[in-house]
Amino acid sequence: MTGASDTVAIGADALRPFAADLLRAGGFTADQADQTAAMLVWANLRGADSHGVLRIPRYVEMVELGLINPAAEPRQVSGKGAVAVIDAQRAPGAVGMSLAARKASELADTHGIGWCAVRSISHAGAIGYYAHQVAQAGRIGIVMTASKPLMIYHGSSAEGVSTNPIAIAAPTGNPDRPLLLDMSTASVALGKIMAARDAGQPIPVGWAVDGNGQATTDPREAKAVLPMAGPKGSGLSLMIEVLASVLTANPLIAVALVHGGDPGGNGLVAVLDPSAFGDNFTLEVDRLGAAIKSLPPAAGRPAPAGADSVYLPGERGFEEMERRSRAGIPLARGTVSRLLALASKLNVAVPEGVA
Repeated sequence: MTGASDTVAIGADALRPFAADLLRAGGFTADQADQTAAMLVWANLRGADSHGVLRIPRYVEMVELGLINPAAEPRQVSGKGAVAVIDAQRAPGAVGMSLAARKASELADTHGIGWCAVRSISHAGAIGYYAHQVAQAGRIGIVMTASKPLMIYHGSSAEGVSTNPIAIAAPTGNPDRPLLLDMSTASVALGKIMAARDAGQPIPVGWAVDGNGQATTDPREAKAVLPMAGPKGSGLSLMIEVLASVLTANPLIAVALVHGGDPGGNGLVAVLDPSAFGDNFTLEVDRLGAAIKSLPPAAGRPAPAGADSVYLPGERGFEEMERRSRAGIPLARGTVSRLLALASKLNVAVPEGVA
């Protein structure tokens, strides 16, 4: 373990089992804990610390509040042809979404396309993780999730939609490095505000508003985030609610706005088999990527040492994953402190390399 003044570097091989132990002690089953820890540490490795292990204390709290059901037994409740709908019974999000990815892939093997909706899940985490799983098998993955109102609807002064993310992954000649777009419909993921809070840093103007609907730079005062690109972000979020929630007979936004509370979440994974559309798909994706990489960098954006300054979707994250796999994952000291406090509370041994 090495550390700077504001971060502590922890190896993924130490962090992953520690994360699983914390989740297991917090009520997850062993399999649920392993699946969730794998997703969280994947996010940390790619630099998406907002969706990494800083979420663990909240996940444990969600078990205590009944928002995550460790006894869930997800099952398919409807379907037709290339479509399946799974009721996850508030299982941990990583469990429900990974199941949806596997089911959609099975359907795509038969039909060329598979669409699996999974309703009643908890927080899904970094949804690029599930799209990446699909692309590593040579398929195209499209992933979306929906949740309760967390974001201001453009033109209003209150939360009307969620930060519903979308991820799209397309395989390339390198199975481990597909094109991978993973984006929130908000100006910023809510977890980045949590990360700023842990790091004791302010947030930029335009990220969030306080309880009075006024712009704030204090992550402790942030009550709701703002949509990406105004009406575009809130409109896309609303349509993801239609596809992931309304279509699966488990509406979230309308229910929450009328009745309040936390209605849980929904997700969907669509998988396309490129062979159903023609030949040489990955070759053409590689050719497209090379063409984009050959574009001249924008003025004032010099290339980092040994790298191009024109990045493909997901490329920066894969480079960060390689760096962090070698040097360790730099966690904010606030995050480490919260994890150690939880370990003490749950009587979880802290492995060498974490503290």
